[in-house]
Amino acid sequence: MSEIHGVCEPRFGPVREAFARNFDEGRELGASVAVYQRGRAVVDLWGGQAGRDAAWRQDTITLLASATKGLVATAAMVLVDRGLLDLGTPIAEYWPEFAAGGKGDIPLRWVLGHRSGVVTVDPPLTMLDLEGGTAVTEALAAAVPAWEPGRAHGYHCLTMGWLVGEVIRRVTGLSVQRFFAQEIAGPLGLDLHIGLPDTRERSLACLVPPTGEQLLQGRANPELAGLNRAICDPASLFHRSTFGSLSLAGDPLAAAGLPQAEIPSCGGAGNASGLARMYAALVSEVDGIRLLRPESADRARTVEASGLDLVLRCHTSYGRGFMLPGGPMWPGDCSPTAFGHPGVTGVFAYADPDHELGFAYVPNRMTELIEGGDDRVRHLVEATHRSACG
Repeated sequence: MSEIHGVCEPRFGPVREAFARNFDEGRELGASVAVYQRGRAVVDLWGGQAGRDAAWRQDTITLLASATKGLVATAAMVLVDRGLLDLGTPIAEYWPEFAAGGKGDIPLRWVLGHRSGVVTVDPPLTMLDLEGGTAVTEALAAAVPAWEPGRAHGYHCLTMGWLVGEVIRRVTGLSVQRFFAQEIAGPLGLDLHIGLPDTRERSLACLVPPTGEQLLQGRANPELAGLNRAICDPASLFHRSTFGSLSLAGDPLAAAGLPQAEIPSCGGAGNASGLARMYAALVSEVDGIRLLRPESADRARTVEASGLDLVLRCHTSYGRGFMLPGGPMWPGDCSPTAFGHPGVTGVFAYADPDHELGFAYVPNRMTELIEGGDDRVRHLVEATHRSACG
């Protein structure tokens, strides 16, 4: 039996059992899982290895990949809740240069709902561009949509974070990284970061990428079969929106290894406890803090797009910056009102307003080069739902 550390209320015992089983069956290297309900931590568990010679500890954090989009969406919806951003206002009213290339009528909600068509950057950005910042903004302002904005949807793999982040900067004078740290992570005491401070490098778990055999096998789910290969095909929109938009010297995993860079679509770091606490604060009060009023939380999970995703080529559903249940990217059965986000590292987190729940799972063993849950997180999500409903 694997040694599992932390606390778990008896009613959520099935979550602990599912977590331990992931280790016992050899699926896991190191991981943490956390659940908040009605503002209280009811599950906070961790176990396994964070590195070759390091055990996973309570303060271990790991890279969040695209689950970082949930942090960006939270920042945007907090500003909507405060009346400083409007979902229906064209981005060009906040950022006039963005109107170039036929983008003048794109409202904020289309970017949050992956409907803007601004999914690629050509020529691709470099690390020097990211460090400078201005080049990123100029490239996005000059970008041409890959489809008529508003007429379809497709996953904004990299661009969502930069686009929303620039709108936040125009309104607040702060980068999305600083706004999240000051207005969300700080007040709630979250060990969550968009970009990683140098002081936290020593507690960062080492990611273990998928093997070639795992990638060749693909997914059992036919909706996602072939996506691991598609991301390596330069002609696919999936590739063009990821590695074709960010030049990383040919290393397809380099983006996950650059925690200091501000890549707000995929460059976050944190642990399950922090993620679960943030999502809980979206739908309930946590230590006197509620990030969104109920009506704003309802707007966050309102369906903005659903159906065939032109980038991922499978069914996806999006609210305002968050993924919604339905389709192969959402792992496991849970409340239909839930909203959250996965990451390619295996991380997954969501809020469930029906049960005033915040859930998060953060591992360091990757199994694919695409997002969406495998059996590890599916078992945890379903155990959490059963326990919350019991």
